[in-house]
Amino acid sequence: MREDVADETEMVDAPSAGPDRGEALRIAEALLFASAEPFSVEELAGRLPEGVDVAAILDELSAQYAGRGVNLVRVSGRWAFRTASDLSFVLARDVVEQKKLSRAAMETLAIVAYHQPVTRAEIEEIRGVATSKGTLDLLLETGWVRLRGRRRAPGRPVTYGTTPHFLDHFGLDAIDDLPGLEELKGAGFLEGRVPSDLSVPIPSDDDTLRPDEDPLDQDDLFLPMELGDGDE
Repeated sequence: MREDVADETEMVDAPSAGPDRGEALRIAEALLFASAEPFSVEELAGRLPEGVDVAAILDELSAQYAGRGVNLVRVSGRWAFRTASDLSFVLARDVVEQKKLSRAAMETLAIVAYHQPVTRAEIEEIRGVATSKGTLDLLLETGWVRLRGRRRAPGRPVTYGTTPHFLDHFGLDAIDDLPGLEELKGAGFLEGRVPSDLSVPIPSDDDTLRPDEDPLDQDDLFLPMELGDGDE
């Protein structure tokens, strides 16, 4: 009997081909370019070939675009293409300028970002002046500030916090990327003698309500805010 018969060369099934990495890169690149909103890893995983290592794909795309005019970056825990930060001045004239915030609105936004969840009364206490209805209305309209809940206190005041759009607009991956005390000093935002006991709060935009917060009622989203006048 010949020894080179079929039973001596046992046939085995060829392993199934894995996902095409090059094609997955192209698909991810196209999706991210075409989308008006950042993509989460989970959303991309649902659109890419099954079995693709999405994190590795994102890392590779990020490295490929690192030195280009647009960069792949994480914003608010999601991924998007953004103009390279050192080239933003080139596009300034072509961007539709958003209405500039007043000093009062900027101060209020900063207080909400660093002290959230915070009520209007607490904002006024920190600023030292009353906060007008228009100031908080404007911040709500921009989509940077949201109603969180109601404080478990007399009058059950509404609490405010920031949104993913706030992180996206200011190029932050997470709220704790906000500058700390030393960074604020280095950027010149804190000038002169700074009190030794001055501290910058550690912000948190966790969606989970605090123990002293109650959920908003459905009607709360349509109630006018009874805010005072006298904003500066």
